[in-house]
Amino acid sequence: MTPFSVLDLAPIVEGSNPQDALARARRLATHADRLGYNRYWLAEHHNMPGIASAATAVMIAHAGQDTENIRLGAGGIMLPNHAPIMVAEQFGTLEAIYPGRVDLGLGRAPGGDQLVSQALRRTMVGGEDRFPKEVMELQAFLGPVQPGQRVQAVPGGNTNIPLWILGSSTFGAQLAAYLGLPYAFASHFAPQQMKQAISIYRETFQPSEQLKKPYVMLGYNMIAADSDDEADRLASSLRRTFVNLRRGTPTRLAPPDPSFDAEIQPHERTMLEATLACTAIGSPRTVSEKVEAFLADTGADELILSAHIFDEKARLRSYEIAAEVRESLSAPKAAE
Repeated sequence: MTPFSVLDLAPIVEGSNPQDALARARRLATHADRLGYNRYWLAEHHNMPGIASAATAVMIAHAGQDTENIRLGAGGIMLPNHAPIMVAEQFGTLEAIYPGRVDLGLGRAPGGDQLVSQALRRTMVGGEDRFPKEVMELQAFLGPVQPGQRVQAVPGGNTNIPLWILGSSTFGAQLAAYLGLPYAFASHFAPQQMKQAISIYRETFQPSEQLKKPYVMLGYNMIAADSDDEADRLASSLRRTFVNLRRGTPTRLAPPDPSFDAEIQPHERTMLEATLACTAIGSPRTVSEKVEAFLADTGADELILSAHIFDEKARLRSYEIAAEVRESLSAPKAAE
């Protein structure tokens, strides 16, 4: 059975506030745990009025409080924003709270624009050159404490928390392969280089102590409902989010409004088709067919699902349907 996981951006919906978004995140993590999802990950974003997961490590600690089995992690921590030792300490603390259940996905983007980088007192100059070194520095802080080591991550040292490399281009694929780490591709919003990146990763992978063979997890948008029409109505919120973002006017997650689709310009429709290529919107049967085709096409080892849905009840239902699809895809096919 292909594992399914949850990617949560802790959306702040119109008419609510960050406190409500945090409560919704906690309920989603608990829901996903009960449904047998493999991981619950939160993503680091900054200066986004509709996303509450900027303090990602704090969010993970909060969201995981009522869970028992699901792995908890970051998808991801934007490493250029942080000193590696501080990340090691934060996730070492999480590992102490949730032993054996913590993942750490690492990205090299700032999680915002250049102004965000300046506000974070960090710089993207030399980012590609610096990122691999900082990943290895972080890995060392989380690894065995050496005799006489003068700088340690406490907590953090000796935890060997699993690291992941995140990416939306071939750069991350090459780095993950070189370091022998699992690779998560952001195909849920940047699918253009997905197949090329997967191929590079698998063909150049070098086994490591953490991982003996390549492991690919792909981001996938899932908006499932009891009918195709209802799912498409719910998905209007997702489409509006991406259009507003490209227009430079990011907002809180809006309620479904199919009439907004009529306002979308032709070039914006083209953008949506490209951006949301890895998306299943529809009834259980529709999403099952789309997911099965996607898995067959990519050979993904795991899917991490994002359900950007305004209504909390509908969002939880979408993940229920996805769990049902996961089970149906693993069931033996009846003889024809």
